[in-house]
Amino acid sequence: MDAHTSHPSTPGSVVLDIGETTAALIIHTAPEHEGLEIHVSPTQRPHHRTHAAVRPRHLADRTIHCVLIQPLPAGDYTVWKDDNTPHGTTTLTGGSVTEYQW
Repeated sequence: MDAHTSHPSTPGSVVLDIGETTAALIIHTAPEHEGLEIHVSPTQRPHHRTHAAVRPRHLADRTIHCVLIQPLPAGDYTVWKDDNTPHGTTTLTGGSVTEYQW
């Protein structure tokens, strides 16, 4: 996976774009993964990938590190550890946010 530099987000700076047939995926990581680009793909279409970089998210009482990928069509997804190795799978339900632990 690629490393990327971006600025942290703050409370209220992220808007979710989800609906009846679309969802959002949050992938929680450790702080040392900041900047890492994590790829996901529909399970049945492994070469149809999208990605986002791990960023710090400053909350009122703590900072977390995660990736937010959205909007994604509802369905089963592979989270990729690297170009050839799956990290795991998850199911996204329309109108909701799914959380995954890296």
